[in-house]
Amino acid sequence: MSAAVKKDGVLAGQVAVVTGASRGIGEAIAIRYAMEGAKVVVTARTVEDGDHVLPGSINSVVQRIRDAGGEANAVRADLALGEHRENLIKETEEIYGPVDILVNNAAVTYFVPVKDFREKHYNLMMQVQVYGPLHLAQLVLPNMREKKAGWILNISSHAALHPPQGAPGGGGTVYGMCKAALERFTTGLASEVYADNIGVNVISPGLVATPGVVYHKLISDDTPKEAVTPVEHMAEACLRLVYGDPSKMTAKITYAKDMLEEYKLEPADLIG
Repeated sequence: MSAAVKKDGVLAGQVAVVTGASRGIGEAIAIRYAMEGAKVVVTARTVEDGDHVLPGSINSVVQRIRDAGGEANAVRADLALGEHRENLIKETEEIYGPVDILVNNAAVTYFVPVKDFREKHYNLMMQVQVYGPLHLAQLVLPNMREKKAGWILNISSHAALHPPQGAPGGGGTVYGMCKAALERFTTGLASEVYADNIGVNVISPGLVATPGVVYHKLISDDTPKEAVTPVEHMAEACLRLVYGDPSKMTAKITYAKDMLEEYKLEPADLIG
């Protein structure tokens, strides 16, 4: 599929908030939603290129969308802070109106064995990856319930799966615990809001060569090419999880590869 913005796409007029969208998977999701006509609020801590050790920023993602004819705005938010979460939704509503789609993608990760894990790092990870998504859901649900429509999509990881007995540990226990909690939160919330016509899903990308994954050396020259998921595949799967009939598309714990196969999706090239 070619890269272009379709004003009358499947998300036309929908207001979408994508967290952790300055780079990587979040950036790709924000761009793909904008390509389908969504009004996208791109949020993360990194406002300008050079503000972070990793490349990318919310302003550069917004510019990429606008240059292609899409609609987007940047709102800086540190999702470890409750007041920032509240301000994110407040600013979104002031710019575009009530949120139709919330994507909880932001993550702060420390890969450290349990014996050495520091309490402040644990608390930070739980705030950003577990309580943050719950709090943001609380902030957007009143309007979704009033409209009887809405979507919440949480981004998980294969780290949520239990490791085989005897498998070598790599310091990912707390990260996996956060993602497992996020998956259980997803299915529980999906049950709570099912009667309100709100879809809640969670998806894992597989191994994507994002700046963060490369930085943490989770991909190396020895990693087989077939083991790496193109970011366009994840973006396409995340698009499919936020439109259609919520009574049928909800409470999914799924994976990018499975979504592409189940719905016969052809990933689009991303604009910019």
